[in-house]
Amino acid sequence: MHDSPMSRNMKNVETNVKRKYFMVVGINTAFSSRKRRESVRATWMPQGEKRMKLEEEKGIVICFVIGRSSTSGGILDKEIDAEEMLHGDFLRLDHVEAYLELSGKTKTYFSTAVALWDAEFYIKVDDDIHVNLAMLGTTLARHRMKPRVYIGCMKSGLVHARKGMKYHEPEYWKFGEMGNKYFLHATGQLYAISKDLAMYISTNQPILHKYANEDVSLGTWLIGLDVEHVDDRSLCCGTPPDCEWKIRAGNICAASFDRKCNGICKSVERIMDVHQRCGEDKNAIWSASF
Repeated sequence: MHDSPMSRNMKNVETNVKRKYFMVVGINTAFSSRKRRESVRATWMPQGEKRMKLEEEKGIVICFVIGRSSTSGGILDKEIDAEEMLHGDFLRLDHVEAYLELSGKTKTYFSTAVALWDAEFYIKVDDDIHVNLAMLGTTLARHRMKPRVYIGCMKSGLVHARKGMKYHEPEYWKFGEMGNKYFLHATGQLYAISKDLAMYISTNQPILHKYANEDVSLGTWLIGLDVEHVDDRSLCCGTPPDCEWKIRAGNICAASFDRKCNGICKSVERIMDVHQRCGEDKNAIWSASF
């Protein structure tokens, strides 16, 4: 049996001085996404002793992030318990899973992660994204001296006012006239925030307003602060052939996905191909210096 990130840290919290970590990578997942998790485990997420070695030697924590079902202790929770017994790679949140509650889950994730791990950066990534860990670490290391930094692929999309539309924003009127755009914020597939910002979210969690879209919500929490927004397109490369020609040009992607799907289309079937064609050398993470 493996201890979960939560249980491992809670066991040591009273006896050990909290160690410093470089980054916490939280992979947002759902009860229905076991096949996606298996695909991630088979590709870019180190397993077993390698994952523990990554944590000890590089200060990189990687875990799947999930809450509980609306029926506490029900079949869905028991399935995650069994998967956790097998892999030991979950961070379990005090949060009821629901698609319309992703903004609340994001608040709870950052609050929980900053309480468990004293890291320089906290990352949220979806479970249908391919990540090159060494390149992600190298990208973040360039910003480690900045106290308040928000890193991702920045966008300013339309505010969808019409009910029934995908990404409909019920509070569209708060963003001005019909047809207005949102302010600049990172796309939700992958983004990183520095420790001070994660602590800000944790401290102010009860009063941070939740909008319909999780990436918009995070942007609103940070827009009024003295924060540096970093638009880094290596965090949203396309899948092959896009990431392949970038590799040939000497620009390895930190993360790859298909924009039309907001993730890798048919990720269970395709993530291995993306990993083989656009992933890093298997020793890249161990030779990287952060």
